[in-house]
Amino acid sequence: MISIEKFEIFGRKIWIAVVFKERIDGITFSLDGYEYLMERINSLKALLERRKVSVNLAEEKTEYPRIVYNVLVGDIENQDVLRFLSFRGVTSFEKKVYEVLTKKVKRGSVITYGELAKMLSTSPRAVGNAMKRNPYPIIVPCHRVVLKSGLGNYTPKREYKQFLLEIEGVKGWTS
Repeated sequence: MISIEKFEIFGRKIWIAVVFKERIDGITFSLDGYEYLMERINSLKALLERRKVSVNLAEEKTEYPRIVYNVLVGDIENQDVLRFLSFRGVTSFEKKVYEVLTKKVKRGSVITYGELAKMLSTSPRAVGNAMKRNPYPIIVPCHRVVLKSGLGNYTPKREYKQFLLEIEGVKGWTS
């Protein structure tokens, strides 16, 4: 199933879509309108299906998009929403990376790929690959992972990462 809702934040409209069965299987969002959201939904569906997670895109209204929005605006702590995630199709390594990131890197702060890798006794490249495949953006705050020398990349758009960090009040990495 999928639940879609539109919100406004910092004068911009944000569409949030949540794919779920019993729990959340994936999240995507768009700052560029509904049509772009549909592209993002198709990309999320493809990612989940490659990971053997069956996806039914029949729409059903749930509180999931509002929960994601409340995390985005800081009304709910990221780690308090981990219990809603299914982690279906996620490797044990990715789950560990996502849980450590979500619990240790709080709103308004960032961590480098290298620092997170050191916490996990792995390589920055492995952390980067896990971030790239994160099916739970916003809740698992992959936007808080940055390069030593700057912002770094972000799927789907680098400016989305910058926007998410600005909402959280992060200075220095968003200019």
